[in-house]
Amino acid sequence: MKIASNHIQKRRKPYGEILSANKAWAKQMIEQDADYFKHLALGQYPDYLWIGCSDSRVPAAGVSQTEPGELFVHRNIANQVITNDFNLMSVVKYAVDYLHVKHIVVCGHYGCGGVIAAMKNNTDKYLGDWLSGIKEAYKRNSLELDAILDEKEKINRMCEINVERQIEKLASSSLIQKAWKKGKELQLHGWIFDLETGLITPLTEIHNKPKQ
Repeated sequence: MKIASNHIQKRRKPYGEILSANKAWAKQMIEQDADYFKHLALGQYPDYLWIGCSDSRVPAAGVSQTEPGELFVHRNIANQVITNDFNLMSVVKYAVDYLHVKHIVVCGHYGCGGVIAAMKNNTDKYLGDWLSGIKEAYKRNSLELDAILDEKEKINRMCEINVERQIEKLASSSLIQKAWKKGKELQLHGWIFDLETGLITPLTEIHNKPKQ
Protein backbone atom coordinates (compact mmCIF):
# COMPACT_ATOMS: atom_id res chain seq x y z
CA MET A 1 0.00 0.00 0.00
CA LYS A 2 2.88 2.36 0.83
CA ILE A 3 4.51 1.68 -2.55
CA ALA A 4 1.33 2.65 -4.44
CA SER A 5 0.89 5.72 -2.25
CA ASN A 6 4.48 6.86 -2.89
CA HIS A 7 4.04 6.32 -6.63
CA ILE A 8 0.93 8.53 -6.67
CA GLN A 9 2.75 11.17 -4.62
CA LYS A 10 5.56 11.29 -7.21
CA ARG A 11 3.05 11.78 -10.04
CA ARG A 12 1.47 14.89 -8.53
CA LYS A 13 2.03 17.98 -10.67
CA PRO A 14 2.43 21.49 -9.24
CA TYR A 15 -0.09 24.04 -10.53
CA GLY A 16 2.27 25.68 -13.00
CA GLU A 17 3.44 22.35 -14.36
CA ILE A 18 -0.08 21.50 -15.56
CA LEU A 19 -0.13 24.65 -17.72
CA SER A 20 3.37 23.89 -19.03
CA ALA A 21 2.29 20.35 -19.87
CA ASN A 22 -0.69 21.75 -21.79
CA LYS A 23 1.60 23.95 -23.90
CA ALA A 24 3.88 21.00 -24.60
CA TRP A 25 0.91 18.84 -25.61
CA ALA A 26 -0.52 21.53 -27.93
CA LYS A 27 2.89 21.95 -29.56
CA GLN A 28 3.26 18.19 -30.04
CA MET A 29 -0.18 17.88 -31.64
CA ILE A 30 0.55 20.72 -34.08
CA GLU A 31 3.91 19.17 -34.97
CA GLN A 32 2.10 15.93 -35.80
CA ASP A 33 -0.71 17.66 -37.70
CA ALA A 34 -0.60 21.40 -38.38
CA ASP A 35 -4.39 21.51 -38.83
CA TYR A 36 -5.26 19.35 -35.80
CA PHE A 37 -6.89 22.09 -33.73
CA LYS A 38 -8.53 23.69 -36.77
CA HIS A 39 -10.32 20.41 -37.43
CA LEU A 40 -11.10 19.93 -33.73
CA ALA A 41 -12.72 23.36 -33.56
CA LEU A 42 -15.13 22.57 -36.40
CA GLY A 43 -17.40 20.47 -34.15
CA GLN A 44 -17.79 17.27 -32.19
CA TYR A 45 -19.27 14.03 -33.49
CA PRO A 46 -18.83 11.44 -30.73
CA ASP A 47 -20.45 8.02 -30.95
CA TYR A 48 -20.21 7.50 -27.19
CA LEU A 49 -21.59 9.11 -24.06
CA TRP A 50 -19.50 8.06 -21.06
CA ILE A 51 -21.08 8.26 -17.60
CA GLY A 52 -18.31 7.56 -15.14
CA CYS A 53 -17.11 8.07 -11.60
CA SER A 54 -15.37 11.29 -10.58
CA ASP A 55 -12.44 9.28 -9.17
CA SER A 56 -9.21 10.90 -10.38
CA ARG A 57 -7.74 7.49 -11.22
CA VAL A 58 -10.39 6.69 -13.83
CA PRO A 59 -10.17 9.36 -16.55
CA ALA A 60 -12.52 8.43 -19.38
CA ALA A 61 -10.17 9.23 -22.27
CA GLY A 62 -7.18 7.69 -20.49
CA VAL A 63 -8.63 4.28 -19.68
CA SER A 64 -10.43 3.99 -23.04
CA GLN A 65 -7.53 5.40 -25.07
CA THR A 66 -9.80 7.74 -27.00
CA GLU A 67 -8.92 11.06 -28.60
CA PRO A 68 -10.56 14.49 -28.12
CA GLY A 69 -13.93 14.44 -29.87
CA GLU A 70 -14.57 10.70 -29.46
CA LEU A 71 -16.29 10.71 -26.04
CA PHE A 72 -19.00 12.97 -24.62
CA VAL A 73 -18.38 12.73 -20.88
CA HIS A 74 -20.34 13.09 -17.65
CA ARG A 75 -18.82 12.11 -14.31
CA ASN A 76 -20.15 12.11 -10.76
CA ILE A 77 -19.58 10.32 -7.46
CA ALA A 78 -20.07 6.56 -8.00
CA ASN A 79 -21.32 6.95 -11.60
CA GLN A 80 -24.94 7.46 -10.59
CA VAL A 81 -27.91 7.69 -12.96
CA ILE A 82 -30.47 9.76 -11.06
CA THR A 83 -33.29 10.65 -13.42
CA ASN A 84 -34.29 13.83 -11.55
CA ASP A 85 -30.71 15.12 -11.71
CA PHE A 86 -30.93 17.92 -14.30
CA ASN A 87 -27.16 17.96 -14.70
CA LEU A 88 -27.01 14.33 -15.80
CA MET A 89 -30.23 14.24 -17.79
CA SER A 90 -29.39 17.39 -19.76
CA VAL A 91 -26.14 15.68 -20.77
CA VAL A 92 -28.04 12.53 -21.82
CA LYS A 93 -30.61 14.64 -23.71
CA TYR A 94 -27.93 16.54 -25.60
CA ALA A 95 -25.96 13.37 -26.36
CA VAL A 96 -28.98 11.43 -27.64
CA ASP A 97 -31.02 14.10 -29.43
CA TYR A 98 -28.35 16.50 -30.69
CA LEU A 99 -25.08 14.58 -30.93
CA HIS A 100 -26.88 11.36 -31.92
CA VAL A 101 -24.54 9.09 -29.99
CA LYS A 102 -24.96 5.39 -30.67
CA HIS A 103 -23.68 4.11 -27.33
CA ILE A 104 -24.05 5.14 -23.70
CA VAL A 105 -21.50 3.61 -21.34
CA VAL A 106 -21.86 3.61 -17.56
CA CYS A 107 -18.40 2.77 -16.27
CA GLY A 108 -17.79 2.09 -12.59
CA HIS A 109 -14.65 0.78 -10.95
CA TYR A 110 -13.68 -1.70 -8.29
CA GLY A 111 -12.96 -0.27 -4.85
CA CYS A 112 -15.20 2.74 -5.50
CA GLY A 113 -15.14 5.08 -2.50
CA GLY A 114 -18.75 6.11 -3.08
CA VAL A 115 -19.92 2.50 -3.01
CA ILE A 116 -17.92 1.84 0.15
CA ALA A 117 -19.42 4.94 1.79
CA ALA A 118 -22.93 3.74 0.90
CA MET A 119 -22.21 0.28 2.31
CA LYS A 120 -21.13 1.99 5.55
CA ASN A 121 -24.36 4.04 5.49
CA ASN A 122 -22.66 7.43 5.19
CA THR A 123 -25.05 10.13 6.46
CA ASP A 124 -23.20 13.22 5.23
CA LYS A 125 -25.69 15.95 4.24
CA TYR A 126 -24.73 15.85 0.57
CA LEU A 127 -22.90 12.59 0.01
CA GLY A 128 -25.32 10.53 2.09
CA ASP A 129 -28.32 11.67 0.06
CA TRP A 130 -26.49 11.26 -3.23
CA LEU A 131 -25.65 7.64 -2.38
CA SER A 132 -29.17 6.70 -1.28
CA GLY A 133 -29.76 4.58 -4.39
CA ILE A 134 -26.66 2.50 -3.69
CA LYS A 135 -27.76 2.04 -0.08
CA GLU A 136 -31.10 0.68 -1.29
CA ALA A 137 -29.39 -1.66 -3.76
CA TYR A 138 -27.08 -2.87 -1.00
CA LYS A 139 -30.05 -3.81 1.18
CA ARG A 140 -31.91 -5.37 -1.74
CA ASN A 141 -28.95 -7.61 -2.57
CA SER A 142 -28.00 -8.39 1.05
CA LEU A 143 -28.50 -12.16 0.72
CA GLU A 144 -25.99 -12.43 -2.12
CA LEU A 145 -23.54 -9.97 -0.59
CA ASP A 146 -23.65 -11.39 2.94
CA ALA A 147 -22.63 -14.76 1.51
CA ILE A 148 -19.35 -13.22 0.30
CA LEU A 149 -16.93 -13.51 3.23
CA ASP A 150 -13.99 -11.63 1.73
CA GLU A 151 -14.58 -7.90 2.28
CA LYS A 152 -12.76 -6.81 -0.87
CA GLU A 153 -14.75 -9.25 -3.01
CA LYS A 154 -17.97 -8.06 -1.38
CA ILE A 155 -17.17 -4.42 -2.16
CA ASN A 156 -16.23 -5.25 -5.74
CA ARG A 157 -19.43 -7.23 -6.27
CA MET A 158 -21.40 -4.26 -4.95
CA CYS A 159 -19.54 -2.04 -7.43
CA GLU A 160 -20.77 -4.35 -10.21
CA ILE A 161 -24.34 -4.33 -8.89
CA ASN A 162 -24.19 -0.54 -8.80
CA VAL A 163 -23.25 -0.35 -12.49
CA GLU A 164 -25.94 -2.86 -13.45
CA ARG A 165 -28.54 -0.87 -11.53
CA GLN A 166 -27.61 2.40 -13.28
CA ILE A 167 -28.06 0.75 -16.68
CA GLU A 168 -31.52 -0.47 -15.62
CA LYS A 169 -32.51 3.04 -14.51
CA LEU A 170 -31.19 4.59 -17.69
CA ALA A 171 -33.03 2.05 -19.85
CA SER A 172 -36.35 2.75 -18.12
CA SER A 173 -35.96 6.55 -18.20
CA SER A 174 -38.50 8.43 -20.32
CA LEU A 175 -35.73 10.04 -22.35
CA ILE A 176 -34.19 6.74 -23.46
CA GLN A 177 -37.60 5.13 -23.93
CA LYS A 178 -38.64 7.94 -26.29
CA ALA A 179 -35.42 7.56 -28.25
CA TRP A 180 -36.01 3.83 -28.70
CA LYS A 181 -39.65 4.31 -29.68
CA LYS A 182 -38.49 6.74 -32.36
CA GLY A 183 -36.27 3.97 -33.71
CA LYS A 184 -32.93 5.41 -32.63
CA GLU A 185 -30.09 2.89 -32.70
CA LEU A 186 -28.91 3.35 -29.14
CA GLN A 187 -27.08 0.77 -27.06
CA LEU A 188 -26.47 0.91 -23.30
CA HIS A 189 -23.35 -0.69 -21.85
CA GLY A 190 -22.38 -1.30 -18.22
CA TRP A 191 -18.63 -1.62 -17.68
CA ILE A 192 -16.35 -2.01 -14.67
CA PHE A 193 -12.73 -0.82 -14.53
CA ASP A 194 -10.14 -2.69 -12.47
CA LEU A 195 -7.59 -0.31 -10.97
CA GLU A 196 -5.24 -3.22 -10.24
CA THR A 197 -5.03 -4.44 -13.85
CA GLY A 198 -6.06 -1.41 -15.90
CA LEU A 199 -8.66 -3.50 -17.72
CA ILE A 200 -12.34 -2.81 -18.46
CA THR A 201 -14.83 -5.69 -18.19
CA PRO A 202 -18.31 -5.49 -19.78
CA LEU A 203 -21.05 -6.42 -17.27
CA THR A 204 -24.35 -5.78 -19.02
CA GLU A 205 -25.75 -4.50 -22.29
CA ILE A 206 -29.19 -3.38 -23.47
CA HIS A 207 -30.13 -2.78 -27.11
CA ASN A 208 -33.28 -0.87 -28.12
CA LYS A 209 -35.75 -2.15 -25.55
CA PRO A 210 -38.85 0.09 -25.50
CA LYS A 211 -41.51 -0.76 -22.94
CA GLN A 212 -44.69 -2.30 -24.37
